[in-house]
Amino acid sequence: VVPGLVGGFIFALGLCSLIAKERLFLSETLLAMVYGIIVGPQVLNWVDPGEWSSDEFQLTQEFSRYALAIEVMIAGVTLPKKYLLKEWRSMLLLLLPIMTVMWLVSSAIIKLTFDLTFIHALAIGACVAPTDPVLANAILKGKFAESHVPLRLRNVLTAESGANDGLGYPFLFFALYIMRLGGGKAVGTWMYSTWLYQVALSVVVGTVAGYIGRKALRHAETAGWVDKESFLSSSITLALLLVGVCTIVGTDDILCCFVAGNSFTWDDWFRVETEDTGLQETVNGLLSMMFFMYFGTIIPWHEYNVANMLEPWRIFVSVLLIMVLRRLPILMATYRLISAVRTWQEALFAGWFGPIGVSAVFYSIETIKQMDEHEDSHGGRVPQIVYPIVCIIVFGSVIVHGVTIPLILMGKRVKTTLSVSAS
Repeated sequence: VVPGLVGGFIFALGLCSLIAKERLFLSETLLAMVYGIIVGPQVLNWVDPGEWSSDEFQLTQEFSRYALAIEVMIAGVTLPKKYLLKEWRSMLLLLLPIMTVMWLVSSAIIKLTFDLTFIHALAIGACVAPTDPVLANAILKGKFAESHVPLRLRNVLTAESGANDGLGYPFLFFALYIMRLGGGKAVGTWMYSTWLYQVALSVVVGTVAGYIGRKALRHAETAGWVDKESFLSSSITLALLLVGVCTIVGTDDILCCFVAGNSFTWDDWFRVETEDTGLQETVNGLLSMMFFMYFGTIIPWHEYNVANMLEPWRIFVSVLLIMVLRRLPILMATYRLISAVRTWQEALFAGWFGPIGVSAVFYSIETIKQMDEHEDSHGGRVPQIVYPIVCIIVFGSVIVHGVTIPLILMGKRVKTTLSVSAS
């Protein structure tokens, strides 16, 4: 049943893809999520992932892990030559102070809305702080983006979404260590375990792996050892390899893949050779549609009730405030410091289109996993509510960011029609 439903949707959407994407400007991820909800347990009940495995969380986390790894690798590969070095000031600002503000603002909203302690809210806020490369790609590619969004702005947002997914770990583990250890010991453990081992080591591994992969592929291509298909898929297979290596070592696989992607195309050779093939866009499209179809079937609608303090009004208020306040104000306040963002209109676009998606689902399950493994007695309600809260915020982000562009274009058309009628 599942292959037929998945393949049928993708094939049917492909038949009218130009109409959906280039005329109606509808997001594939939005359509896929709605389709998943319809065929899932809450409506038609044709697909129920809970029946596939005894541990649905493990299945979801691994699906999201590989989707993220491939997406951030592709994000890294598509950036111009030595991009992170040239834009290091902008990236540093986006990934440290701005992302920290996004984390704190999200946490404050979650604390006030769901009546949690601030430490507990920090753990949930860390899940929704990163911008998502899967959803960002849907916004930054296509006719609308190419016509209305400058390439420099698309590049910096792509780089940010790829890098800050891996940097969700330090924010999450700060809250977890404070709950688990408290005070100074928590900060010390956080510094060497998270920043030095998970983050720094993943950067080193990604840099070295990308360099070796680039040199090996260049040599193989020059010697005539590699065919076109293997050449085009090399970055994706490198991502899968690094996920395995980082899982064994216990470091940050998502950040490692993004860094490796940058290192792999540092001299721009691979990017130039593959930019007209369409492979990256095809893989992106298939991954995003398949994941969000799956996501539509696993949203825990039964969790949103009074007993869990997840009433509809709390959900609506939290999603609305996070969409508006998490990112937009800080981008508007600091855009003059970001070289790729030159006008307030560009800052408005960059501040609004900071979607929450696959990475948030991944980190919410990692939160539950970490608390269960260490039997954290100070976690309060976090293990019970982090997943449903994050899922409904992702649902809201897909809806809001998926309909924004069609609404903008509709408004322009109405304005033009009224102007013509008045004249």
